Amino acid sequence: MSPIRMAQYGTGHGHAEGKLRSMLDHPDVEVAGVYEPNEERRKLVQRSKGAFGRVHWFEDVREMLDDPSIVAVASEGWNIESLDFTEAIVDAGKHVWYDKPAGQDWPQWQRVIDKARQGGIYIQMGYMFRYHNGFRQIAAWRKAGLLGEIHSVRAHMSTNLSLSQREVISVHRGGIFYDLAGHMLDQIVWLLGRPQRTTGFLHNHSGEVPTFVDNTLGVLEYEKAIVFVDISALEPRPMARRFEVYGSRGSAIMGEPFEPAHAIRLCLEEAADGYVQGVQMIPVTPQSRQSLYDLELEAFVGVLKGERPPDRSLDHELIVQETLLRTTGHI
Repeated sequence: MSPIRMAQYGTGHGHAEGKLRSMLDHPDVEVAGVYEPNEERRKLVQRSKGAFGRVHWFEDVREMLDDPSIVAVASEGWNIESLDFTEAIVDAGKHVWYDKPAGQDWPQWQRVIDKARQGGIYIQMGYMFRYHNGFRQIAAWRKAGLLGEIHSVRAHMSTNLSLSQREVISVHRGGIFYDLAGHMLDQIVWLLGRPQRTTGFLHNHSGEVPTFVDNTLGVLEYEKAIVFVDISALEPRPMARRFEVYGSRGSAIMGEPFEPAHAIRLCLEEAADGYVQGVQMIPVTPQSRQSLYDLELEAFVGVLKGERPPDRSLDHELIVQETLLRTTGHI
């Protein structure tokens, strides 16, 4: 089978170069080129000695969108522009590898999903922890019932951002929670489904960028569970990222950090499924961030080639974004 021709729309997303590198290195992908609408940004990244220095650059977006040989596009713009990019890609009849989150405009995201359904277009969000060995293991335990009925999840995924990075993200209500929490919400929705109620505690505690929410907590309420997601932009490096799941039969704690992860602390009330009663440390094979991008693309290409089903449904992608926007007060 001939390679799948892909392109990239935008370069502003923090994962943009890594995703492009995955496409360039994948044996079943041919990269047709990149389009960056901001001329100043384009000139900056074109000088790169990395992945951006290895590609053709489209002069006009229509060169990319109107080319029938390009069947899929990676949407990698700044968060403020990426939903518009994604809608244009879908309107052009192309599949989308879309880097998170899915914009601030809830009606627009619903419209894009509806268009994708009607047109048989596949959209895969760029939540790389779907392919993380530790998160996959915890999800498998949940599905098998090893942990029993889940009553609590705690997710901590903070970072440390420069003033310039905070200023870029400050255009979004919810600040750092809007920018990063989708990764954890993707995992939580996968484990528990749509929350009944969400509450966001969104604060500027440093005062360094007055319009930027830099210290946050999201609380999700379920019929029989409560979830805490805390995200800060102020944590000293290296960050102590952590993911904890508590159930009626056992608990699973991954960290610190979970990127890269090395082990999960599994605690069981009773021995089951080959695990002993009490506490045990379950090894996790560490993965680089780039390897997670590669696995994302492997899944995306596999779906396009008809070799595997999607790992997440469009309904799941909708619920994750709805949960993020509910928690940050957009809806």
